[in-house]
Amino acid sequence: MRKSTLEEIAAAAGVSKMTVSRALRGAADVSKETREKVLQEAERLSYVGNRLALSLSSQRTNLVAVVVPSMSNIVFPEMLEGISAGLQGSGMQAVFGISDYDMAKEREIIRDMLSWRPAAIVVTGLDQPAETVRMLQHADIPVIQLMDLDGTPVDFNVGLSHGKAGEEMAAALLSAGRRRFGYIGSALDRDLRAGKRKAGFEKVLRESGLSFAHERIDSSYSSIAHGKQLTLSMLAATRDLDCIYYASDDMATGGAFACLELGVSSPRDILIAGFNGLEVARALPIRIATSISPRRQMGEAAAELLLSASRGDGSPPPEKIIAFHPEITGVG
Repeated sequence: MRKSTLEEIAAAAGVSKMTVSRALRGAADVSKETREKVLQEAERLSYVGNRLALSLSSQRTNLVAVVVPSMSNIVFPEMLEGISAGLQGSGMQAVFGISDYDMAKEREIIRDMLSWRPAAIVVTGLDQPAETVRMLQHADIPVIQLMDLDGTPVDFNVGLSHGKAGEEMAAALLSAGRRRFGYIGSALDRDLRAGKRKAGFEKVLRESGLSFAHERIDSSYSSIAHGKQLTLSMLAATRDLDCIYYASDDMATGGAFACLELGVSSPRDILIAGFNGLEVARALPIRIATSISPRRQMGEAAAELLLSASRGDGSPPPEKIIAFHPEITGVG
């Protein structure tokens, strides 16, 4: 079926083709009445604009490039929901790329996305290699690094300190009387934010003359099933623990299932502690200590920041860093 054209909208609305084009772009010199009439006819004719042509004239599309490490972990879809909600009604559209925690793959995704002339780009974390950082520095668009504050941002930064989150969880658990700690995690060479939390936790333990008594870390991706498997392995080797700290709540949820299967009393004998505040962990019959990361709110804040940074209307520049602080629950 043939696509409708600007000429057809112009004829139906009784205005020039140029007026139609300006009305569809939201130009300020088109009256409200004319814009509404043009939009009404465009809707009636099912008109789809040519964003590529617009990008060639303006050097920008209405796209916001977003790169995340995974979609299998609920953390990132919730963050993307926040970005999408924040962009609603702005005329901008988020497009997503998934790096699978692979820095080389992330670099190529960023390179491809920048070739689309996006209005802004959102990337996860602050630990990109030098080549990727240089690419972002020369992008000439707002760059928002999301979910982490532990590092040096290229431009804008929205997130929380994962090192501090680990420190605060360790301090809370020590205050609750826990002293014999195990650690369970996965793929810390790729999930660098989990590694930062572990390092912060260990720092506080050292200051108290303690350390992790047992650790289970491998290269598999984080999941409930994997958390259960590693917990069963750890508890088969020792029961001399009163707390296990996990890289994430999905791993900790698996740990809770392992305790239920083995008849280990939790939290009385072993307290399970994670990170993220996932809904599935709150639904368990076993209490899990966790740090609640405001994932959707971070996404919304990133969207608001990039809209402000992209405006170019002479308004005051937005703040460069927006910091969030995770709430600790389930310790006492």
